[in-house]
Amino acid sequence: MRLTMMTDYAMRLLMYVAQHPDRLCTIAEVARVYDISEAHLMKVTHQLGLHGWIETVRGKGGGMRLAHPPDRINLGAVVRSMESDFQLTECFGTGNQCSLTGSCKLTGIVQEALQAFLKAFDSRTLADIVPSGKGGETGGIRARPIVRVRPIARTGKARVA
Repeated sequence: MRLTMMTDYAMRLLMYVAQHPDRLCTIAEVARVYDISEAHLMKVTHQLGLHGWIETVRGKGGGMRLAHPPDRINLGAVVRSMESDFQLTECFGTGNQCSLTGSCKLTGIVQEALQAFLKAFDSRTLADIVPSGKGGETGGIRARPIVRVRPIARTGKARVA
C-alpha cells in the first residue's frame, strides 16, 4: 500500500494549517517549512479546496484555513478524495486481461489488505495527527534550513554560501 505524493503533501498541509487556526496560512510558508515546491502545493491546495477540506482567500493578505475543526476531518475521507486510483493489481482494473480472473484467490486477499489500510485512516481524524506542544511559528514542526548557492565568479562553479 502506498499513498501518492499529492496525498502525502495534502496531509502535511492540513497538519500545518490545523496548527494555526487563528490566522490564514500561505502556500509559500508551507512550502518553506516542508521544503516542498510551491507549484505542487498549489495543486494540492486546489484539490483540498474543491473537496471542502480547506477554505482559501485570494489576494493580498490571503491564504488558507481549515473548513472544519480538525476533529471533524476524517483522514480516510481525505485519502479517498486525494487518491485517484486504488487499483493495486491488474484484476482491479477495467481493462483486466489476467487469465486467472474468476479463479484467483489473490484478488480477495489484496482487497482485504486495501480495506485494512483504509480502515486505519478511517479510524482517525486530523486532530489525531497534529503535533502538539509549543513549537513557535511551526507548532512543533521544524523547518529545513535553507542553503543558498552562489556561483564563483571566474569558474562558474557553484559553492555553498
